[in-house]
Amino acid sequence: MCARRGHAGVLKCLKTFLKKQIRQDLRGGKGRQVAQHDEELKEGLEKVLRVFAGYYDINREAPLVPFDAEAEFRMHGEEFLLIRSAKITEMDSREFAFFATREVLTGEEFTELQEKAWDAGLARVNVGAHHRNSDVLLVILAWKVDADAVRQIRRSRHYRSYRFGLRGWSESRTAVAELSTGRRYFSRTGDTLKRYLKSV
Repeated sequence: MCARRGHAGVLKCLKTFLKKQIRQDLRGGKGRQVAQHDEELKEGLEKVLRVFAGYYDINREAPLVPFDAEAEFRMHGEEFLLIRSAKITEMDSREFAFFATREVLTGEEFTELQEKAWDAGLARVNVGAHHRNSDVLLVILAWKVDADAVRQIRRSRHYRSYRFGLRGWSESRTAVAELSTGRRYFSRTGDTLKRYLKSV
């Protein structure tokens, strides 16, 4: 098509063609890059879930939207005075963990995920006579974490007591892994989750 034009027309035609080609190459390169990041995020999530699977029941098949997986931990403890028939107390502990992956985690997305996890966890709390605690964990793997999200993560905390603590409590713990830099971000009570992220 360019060959049928004059010299100036040919140059203009070639310039337009090259611009289009560059735009297409950039879009294609970005698409391949995003696909690669998605694959690394999936692999990272599987590694984290394998660590959790040693203590938690994992749900990959039907997690709550918008999460990629869930996990639940249950523990029932009893204390006795010298002999088994002299039981002092019983206690039930539970943890509800929610997992998400994001290409870029923004502050707005983090807040949405945190509120969703907290509300879903509290809805599953069973405050019985032996209830000690039911905590809500949020684990996010992101390729990039923006500055606003980092601030939100470090400030985040939810806490609720039941009958002034006589029937236990619930609190949130959050951990975020940024795969592009290897950085880890935790909420005020999230340091206990560090060991679960060592594999990514």
